[in-house]
Amino acid sequence: MTTQTSTVEQTTSADGTTIAYERYGSGPVVALVGGAFCDRGALRDLAMNLAEHGFTGVTYDRRGRGDSGDTQPGAGNLRRDAVQREIEDLTAVIEANRESDSPAYVFGVSSGGALVIEALAAGAPIDKGSAIEVPYRSEAWPPAPDDYIGTLERFEAAGDREGILRYFNHEVVGMPDEMVDGMVGTPMWEPMLAMTYTLKYDGLCLGGDEQGLPTETLAKVTVPFLAVCSSGTAMPWLHDSAQVLADALPHARAVELPGAFHEVPAPVLAPVLAEFFRS
Repeated sequence: MTTQTSTVEQTTSADGTTIAYERYGSGPVVALVGGAFCDRGALRDLAMNLAEHGFTGVTYDRRGRGDSGDTQPGAGNLRRDAVQREIEDLTAVIEANRESDSPAYVFGVSSGGALVIEALAAGAPIDKGSAIEVPYRSEAWPPAPDDYIGTLERFEAAGDREGILRYFNHEVVGMPDEMVDGMVGTPMWEPMLAMTYTLKYDGLCLGGDEQGLPTETLAKVTVPFLAVCSSGTAMPWLHDSAQVLADALPHARAVELPGAFHEVPAPVLAPVLAEFFRS
C-alpha cells in the first residue's frame, strides 16, 4: 500500500457541533464509524486501504472524541436525542465528502455498527452498510449489567473517568481486574480515559440498558448489509452475532474473515468491503 497523508478537516452537524474527519483517496465515499473508545485514528489504516481500492475512505471523530465537539442536549434529553444527533453527525460527514448523486457506504466497528444500523433505519443517505460484530445481546449472551446507562451517568457526575473505564472493561467486556490494572500507564490508558464520557453514546446506540436485538429497527433497514465476524473472536456469542444480525435484517449476509479478537486487519477487510460495495 502506498503511503498516504491527510489533513484534519471539519464539518458541522445539524446542532452546530464541529465534527473532525480525515479522508483518503477518491471515488465513492465509505464512512467509517468507530466503536467504544475509538477515535478517527483507530480506522485510519482501513480508510487508507479502501483508498487503494478506488474509494474515498473517511474516518471521523464521533462527538466528544478527538477534535470533535460535543454539544449537550437540554436537561433530561440525552437519552431521547443522543442517537439522533449521532445520525446527524454521520450524515454531515457523508455529505461533506461525496459528490452530488454519488453513492455512499458505511462500515461500523462493534457498537459503531449499532449506530450504522440506526442511521440506515432512519433513512440516512447510505446505499449499503456493513459492520463487524455488533454486540447486541441475543439469548446466547451473558446478561447485561443492571442499570448500565444510569451507572455510567453516576460515574460521570462524580467526575470518575477511571471508574467508567474499569466498570466497562470488568462488567461489560469481562476483563479480570489484574488485566485492567495492566493497562494503567500504557500508551492507550490516557486516550481511553479522555473518551470515557462518550461510552454512554455507544450504550444508547445499542438500545440503552438491555441492548437486545432491535427487531423493529432492523426491519426498517432496506439496503444491503454485510455482517462481518473475525475468526479470532473466541467468545461464541460475539463471533456469532454477525450471523444473528444477518438473519434479522431483510437484505443481509454474514461472512467470517481471518483476524484477531474482535478485529480484522485492514488489508484483509478492505478488499471484501470493496467487492461488497461495488456488487
